[in-house]
Amino acid sequence: MKLLEATKENINHSVEVLKAGGLVAFPTETVYGLGADGLNDIAVSKIFEAKQRPSFNPLILHVSSIEMLNDIAEFSNEKILRLAEKFWPGPLTFILKKKDIVPYIVTSGLETVAVRMPDNKIALELINKLGKPIAAPSANSFSKLSPTKAEHVAKQLGDKVDVILNGGNCNVGVESTIIEVTNDSQILLRPGGVAKEEIEKLIGELSESKFNSDSPNSPGQLKIHYAPNIPIYFYDEEKLKLFVNKRIGGIFFNEVKDEKKFTDLKLLSAKGDLHEAAANLFSYLHDMENLDLDIILVEPIEKIGLGAAIMDRLSKAVNKFI
Repeated sequence: MKLLEATKENINHSVEVLKAGGLVAFPTETVYGLGADGLNDIAVSKIFEAKQRPSFNPLILHVSSIEMLNDIAEFSNEKILRLAEKFWPGPLTFILKKKDIVPYIVTSGLETVAVRMPDNKIALELINKLGKPIAAPSANSFSKLSPTKAEHVAKQLGDKVDVILNGGNCNVGVESTIIEVTNDSQILLRPGGVAKEEIEKLIGELSESKFNSDSPNSPGQLKIHYAPNIPIYFYDEEKLKLFVNKRIGGIFFNEVKDEKKFTDLKLLSAKGDLHEAAANLFSYLHDMENLDLDIILVEPIEKIGLGAAIMDRLSKAVNKFI
């Protein structure tokens, strides 16, 4: 594993690694991605191996232009075009009908493919220079905390990755929103960095996904995901009483409660900013993994705007320990 600063020279080196079928972890605005040449099925298979990710869980292809998108997917729905004009580059993923060039290992055998254009200069330069879409889930071990710093990737994946490009902290901090829009329906498959309410302003109401978590049709739909190594539960007074003799870490939205009962405390955003809260979420959970804690208690927040994405990640983490 090479942990390299994202200089022009190191980006060029990373492109050569991708061309040779290797794995490169790189920053995006959401979280760090574990990337491979998205049209090379053998290279993509290494992502599943490195992450220990189930093969039935599809990947997202990252593109750097509409021209590249048109090479891999059908892109003609008027509503999707409007959304792409508004939110791309950015943390919004579309489920589209795939073209034959896309290997089925990327889509887990489905005829649709998840695609997005990241809002990060390093990621876009990497894709541009490769000249192909990059398949990239989050650069973590399967079901573990998503990485928002290069050091998080190194901690979890280490020598399973050929190169980690260090581009600093991710400014959104949660994965992309995923939607599927057809002539007959428009469905929110995963809440993320673009709020549902913002999408609905452009195309109308989104219905909620009703999926089979054993056979997801997009990334991020499993019931257990994004979990720290330390047991995590939602905060309430009963839980606090239950763990009274434990070393407890507490994560609150913008105001601490029962301060003296916690070993370590973090506020997601003292000013109550959901964007700041989302950007801090995984970083704070990584920090708490490094402390000698028995339990993490996290305050639930309202599922409005980015609050829905934050609660989606926390609920899936908590599910692991229920």
